[in-house]
Amino acid sequence: MRVVLAIAWVELRRFLADRSNLFFVLILPLAMVAVIGWQFGSDRSGAPVAVQGPGGAATQALVAGWEDAELGVTVRDTPELVQEDVSRGSAEVGVLLDAEAEAAWRDGIPMELEIITGSSSEAPAVAQVVRARAEAVATEEGQVRLLETVGDEAEARAALDDASTLVPPAQLLVQQPEDPVAVAFEGVEQFDSGAVAQLLLFVFLSTLNAAPALIKARRDGVVRRTMAAPVTTAQAMAGLTTGRVVIALVQGAYIMLASSLLFGVRWGSLGVAVVVLLVFGLVAAGVAMVIGVLVDSEGAASGLAVGGGLVLGAVGGSMVPLEFYSDTLRQVAQLTPHAWANEAMAQVQRQGAGIVDVLPQLGVLAAMAVGVLVLGSLLLRRSLARAM
Repeated sequence: MRVVLAIAWVELRRFLADRSNLFFVLILPLAMVAVIGWQFGSDRSGAPVAVQGPGGAATQALVAGWEDAELGVTVRDTPELVQEDVSRGSAEVGVLLDAEAEAAWRDGIPMELEIITGSSSEAPAVAQVVRARAEAVATEEGQVRLLETVGDEAEARAALDDASTLVPPAQLLVQQPEDPVAVAFEGVEQFDSGAVAQLLLFVFLSTLNAAPALIKARRDGVVRRTMAAPVTTAQAMAGLTTGRVVIALVQGAYIMLASSLLFGVRWGSLGVAVVVLLVFGLVAAGVAMVIGVLVDSEGAASGLAVGGGLVLGAVGGSMVPLEFYSDTLRQVAQLTPHAWANEAMAQVQRQGAGIVDVLPQLGVLAAMAVGVLVLGSLLLRRSLARAM
């Protein structure tokens, strides 16, 4: 065991010596979690809206109405600032009112608003909320003006409040078949799904980075000198694997902790999530060892590790959730370790699953890990035998 830990420690030091690894391990995963969450997981509640107008009765009434609809309204001084907010993404929708709109409001006639819609996926929905709420505010103002013909404004608004209390509003009941995708993502927060996907994607890619390191160690004779000591092939493979798994666990723990603190990501049972990550890391370490033995060029190994890791991640649900896959594509995805790990992490995160609930996924991942680790050990022994 001491030999295994010594080899693992050397592997860890070699990884930390390359400063570029720190960017891919610590910074890039969290940046991707943030980008995916902001782009695809935004919440319409409190969606930012930028407004510019003369500041008259129409502007004040509309701003109050949009705030009642739980939109985050920011009043700007110029139309250019509104357009800048929308173009930069700090506002989903921009609304411009001019003097003619204020005059139309005073005269009780329909007014025109200029609405600028952003480029995000949620912007059209926010724009619809802005339009609907503006129409509701204008309708209410028309009702007040009509009632003012028989009383003052205070009496008119009081009468409207009484009417809304005595006469319940019309209700629209829409029934539709249960959407399995909606059910699967029920209760998922803005950054939750993206955090799981990026965790598995980057842990796999970082672990595959062991392949070029193993090729360099073979070429420089480090592995051969290690094997000249009383060290078996199994111990060498165990040491190399342990080093990469430790790196995977450290990176995974960092992503989980940082995403929880920065973005409020919920991970469910941390113990179960770490077990899933451990078995998944074993698979990635085994694949890295196989690539490091079969390929003789560090450049080719790096390209194969990055390209293969991205392809496996894409097919396995680390770029598009598995719930959006067709049945055929879902069957293809089951050939990748990412699909099984994504399923297990989704159950832990969304359903509070325990270790027993994810045993099928853990079993498949464990079988994959044993397969690639045994293959890597046999290939390494064969490579060393030919070299001697």
